[in-house]
Amino acid sequence: MKKWVYIVFVLSCSVVAKTIEVGKTPGAPTIHKALVLAQNHDTIIVPHGCYREGNIKIDKSIALLGKNFPTIDGQNKHEVISVTADGVIIKGFKVINSGYAALDDPCGIRIYNRRNVVIANNQLDNNFFGIYLQNAQNCLIQNNIIKAYGKQEQLIGNGIHCWKSSQLQIIGNKISGHRDGIYFEFVTESVIWRNLSNQNIRYGLHFMFSNDDAYISNVFKRNGAGVAVMFTRNVRMIHNYFEENWGDSAYGLLLKEISDSYILNNHFMKNTSGIYMEGTSRIQVQKNVFESNGWGMKIQASCMENNITQNNFLGNTFDISTNGSLVLNTFDQNYWDKYEGYDLDKNGLGDVPYHPLSLFAVLTENNPSAMLLFRSFMITLLDKSEKILPSITPDNFVDHQPLMKSLPL
Repeated sequence: MKKWVYIVFVLSCSVVAKTIEVGKTPGAPTIHKALVLAQNHDTIIVPHGCYREGNIKIDKSIALLGKNFPTIDGQNKHEVISVTADGVIIKGFKVINSGYAALDDPCGIRIYNRRNVVIANNQLDNNFFGIYLQNAQNCLIQNNIIKAYGKQEQLIGNGIHCWKSSQLQIIGNKISGHRDGIYFEFVTESVIWRNLSNQNIRYGLHFMFSNDDAYISNVFKRNGAGVAVMFTRNVRMIHNYFEENWGDSAYGLLLKEISDSYILNNHFMKNTSGIYMEGTSRIQVQKNVFESNGWGMKIQASCMENNITQNNFLGNTFDISTNGSLVLNTFDQNYWDKYEGYDLDKNGLGDVPYHPLSLFAVLTENNPSAMLLFRSFMITLLDKSEKILPSITPDNFVDHQPLMKSLPL
């Protein structure tokens, strides 16, 4: 019995992971041939060059590593790399020219129903979808450059598309030219950290039905409409930059039908609207900077139990706007650069409550063409009169303790 145990032990030790090198020299395997030769836990090294081998399907738990960014070209016909095994690592490639089709969504790299996959340090260029995670768990997408050249959103896919997945880490990627930079649908317990998503056609980041996630320290700049978080709960939005998202229906951040979430230490700068809230409840908006936006925040009448506290409102055309008279949200200890009150007891809080909703903001909400009168003497006079004797703006739309100095955020 001991002899058989010893033989099994020796045989198991002799099965060692090997390295296979792809190349153009005689006898060196192609990528497809190397995948056939490989076993689980092997490593395939691909040297610099251009490889046109159709669809590369990885169905074993291997590491596929590129030297000096070899190019894998889908020739505008194929999904370039398809991952159908757990534990796959793909690093150091230039993945280009996937097929274009609205029915089956071909990608640069796609993960099918797998876990523990790492896609890192790759360059993806001119693909319909960049990286697509379908029913994936515990995967890492890190330090990839994902670029496309879409002009219309129906003719291009998303940069990083995640569907029905959990425990994902989307870290340090740069995405541009896609429909949405990053898209989450039915994704839970995942983090989006230190990504740059700019000049995408629709959203820099788009959440749908994705709970218990966080996005932290990202930059969303010059996208069609910034970031949208919809039909979702318990999302943590911390230390992000929403910049230069301009357009008729654009905003830094759209919140629609979300609840129990945190918006903390973010910068909203030069957007049509910094935050647009519709159907939201129990959102904590704290220690954010709203600077040089058309509207700092648009809070629709369908919002309730939201707490806006300790934020800086600087140089916005309108700090706050709403489309109703019922106020079910609270404002507390924010800094408003338009506040003209005083602080006799020197406690840093204004002695006179501040009504951030101007009469002209109410008028333009109902009659957008009224913007033609912006900065006219008559409108300035009306706004001053409304602050002294409120008649149209809601009495309880008020910050009872406005800050006298902006917070160092």
